[in-house]
Amino acid sequence: MKLHPQILEKEGKNEFVVLPYEEYQALMELMHDYEDLRDLREAKEESKKDKSIPLEKVISNL
Repeated sequence: MKLHPQILEKEGKNEFVVLPYEEYQALMELMHDYEDLRDLREAKEESKKDKSIPLEKVISNL
């Protein structure tokens, strides 16, 4: 992804970055995807200690 930031200064220091809205949306989507992946990996790690249940048993319980 190529970004086209516009840097705004305040008192001679870089203070803000402005992005085109489409680029902002793409970055937000990437961040949400990353958060989802991080949550999935965390849940997967936590579930390693859990005992698994065979699919046939789950289906019969339903």
